[in-house]
Amino acid sequence: MQLAPVNPSMSPIKSPLLLAFFPFLRWFPMTGATLRADLIAGITVALVLVPQSMAYAQLAGLPVVYGLYASFVPVIIASLWGSSNQLHTGPVAMLSLMSAAAVLPLAALGSQEFLQLSVMLALMVGVLRLLLGVLRMGILANFLSSPVIIGFTNAAALIIGLSQLSKVLNVPFPRTDSFVADLWTVIEQLQASHLPTILFALGTVAIIIGTKKIVPKLPGVLLAVVVATTISWLIGFERNQTVSLEALQDAAARQLVLDYESTARTIDSLGQTSSSLAQDIRKLAATKDTSRFAELALLEADLRVITREMEERKLANNERQVDLHGLRFEHAVSASGENLFFRHGQTPPDIDADGHTWRINKINGDQITFMGGGAVVGTIPAGLPQFRVPSFKADVFWVLLPSALVMALIGFMEATSISKAIAAQTKERIDTSKELIGQGLANIVGSFFSSFTVSGSFSRSAVAAKTGAKTGLFAILSAIAVMLVLLYLTPLLYHLPQAVLAVIVMMAVFGLINVRALIRAWRIERQEAIAGLVTFIATLAMAPKLANGILLGAGFAIVMWMLRTMKPRTSILGRDSDGTLAGALENNLTPLGKRFIAVRFDGSLNFVNASHFEDMLLEARVQNPHAKAVLVIGSGINDIDVSGEERLRDVIDTFRDNGIEIYFSSLKNQVYEALKRGRLFDVLSHEHFFRTKEKALTFMEREYDSVSA
Repeated sequence: MQLAPVNPSMSPIKSPLLLAFFPFLRWFPMTGATLRADLIAGITVALVLVPQSMAYAQLAGLPVVYGLYASFVPVIIASLWGSSNQLHTGPVAMLSLMSAAAVLPLAALGSQEFLQLSVMLALMVGVLRLLLGVLRMGILANFLSSPVIIGFTNAAALIIGLSQLSKVLNVPFPRTDSFVADLWTVIEQLQASHLPTILFALGTVAIIIGTKKIVPKLPGVLLAVVVATTISWLIGFERNQTVSLEALQDAAARQLVLDYESTARTIDSLGQTSSSLAQDIRKLAATKDTSRFAELALLEADLRVITREMEERKLANNERQVDLHGLRFEHAVSASGENLFFRHGQTPPDIDADGHTWRINKINGDQITFMGGGAVVGTIPAGLPQFRVPSFKADVFWVLLPSALVMALIGFMEATSISKAIAAQTKERIDTSKELIGQGLANIVGSFFSSFTVSGSFSRSAVAAKTGAKTGLFAILSAIAVMLVLLYLTPLLYHLPQAVLAVIVMMAVFGLINVRALIRAWRIERQEAIAGLVTFIATLAMAPKLANGILLGAGFAIVMWMLRTMKPRTSILGRDSDGTLAGALENNLTPLGKRFIAVRFDGSLNFVNASHFEDMLLEARVQNPHAKAVLVIGSGINDIDVSGEERLRDVIDTFRDNGIEIYFSSLKNQVYEALKRGRLFDVLSHEHFFRTKEKALTFMEREYDSVSA
């Protein structure tokens, strides 16, 4: 459907100041056709939003209900104060994984502190985006070149998708500082995977792909959720039993459980100690008392020892978790009615087992949860998110800040690229600074309603555009649909298999992988393509700390740019068979002139490359020692700074001492005026400057290559 843009000039609100503070006023007046279009688009987007938001919440390491929270208030705020009428804001895969990666080193997954830090991170990202928008600093995103973004996106898509593999196989996914090592642990558990869970995953893929091909107007994601949830309920996919440790009848397995629980308590204790030590270190460092430097050094040494010990114990418990999951048990009920679990094949002959295979799923104190089926979403708290001021932990603020800044920029680029792609069809004008403000406010206000970090969604925005959304009202209607789900429909989602949500994430992010773009970058500019490859490899290697990967890639790209700036392209010129000037060495041409040299310098003449300019002229002179003049064709010199002008004076004096004159042609007006202000003409007369290269070459040939010369 071709979208008709909403024309701001048609709005009854004429005050620019009022529209600046309340940009949603541009939607008015609305017609019946506009309302109908937004209603259809809002309902359609909501059908995609609900399952996506739950999947992305799990990706962020949070309960699925937090995905619904993030799809309510932030969606409304971003729609009201954003710039694009078709952009849909909410949970997205990239920032969800980055949120988990940023918070995980600071808090245990699933803990209350993990939830609090995830919300705090959303607040930080929102404030940063708002500041960038108010200060109109969206230009910072330009420091991330296209190949760097592509390399990061490809790596992040792989990481996000493969991180869901454990849910598809229904095996543990130990989390350490190395995603690659964690993934290998998952792959090693293939033989312990759960076949019914895999079948649910494959069925979800079949429904989504089949729907897209056969009935493209039908929301395949929602259909997969409905079908999978219904089948899961009918077959009793979830079978869990929580029992005390005494119910476990295998001594070796019981000892493994005891070791796991004991180590888990030790890890919690070490975590509290390290947090307290870190706080003491910050307080002591803030005093700047030189007499207490020795005490500070001892505290830092203690923190390193505790951190190392905590990591070692986490690794040990990761191995125990995998070992425990690999064990298989049989469930039986004793004559007295007690639940008993025996190792598979070791149930006494006088006791009848239930015929199902059980695995240890969770350990909480002396309570063990056995799983006899697959993992489902489970109970989702009903009701709307409550207003709650997000906790602010000063001791982790500086730790989270780098991730927050990268997430703010990544989210901004994601949202603006989506907006611009849609605006190319709608002819709508996008203000990137306003979009930053809208996204910033969405995260700030959302954090007061238990939302994690949100951004613009490509898939949902594309659905909105395709279904004919005219104003941001469609997003508000989708948020109202989420509100209804939170109030009335959460019990219906209890039996939704976790594998279905995992497949939804995988299919969404694998579509972001773009290898052709890197190949095209390689053909255009290999240094930039290398920066993209470095970003890709670094992001994979440093995962789950994704922010470090893109920062390294961006730094590498900037260094490559500086190297190109320091050594811009220079050529000694010759004349091609068609009469055009070209690099003599590159094109195997005879250099122009016998007693003069014509060179081209393609770069600004500044402190970075002034030395390279001098080296280029000296090299040209070495190649033609009989030359009495050098012509610099300066059409590629865009500006000149003080260092460049001073180096130019030195070169002129050096060459004159050796009987060689320097001439310039085709200088841009701003460069010519800068030389004039610097009184270079006191050193070099006006006759040494030519407006065009043709006049300059005619003069050089007459004065230096003629017989009389």
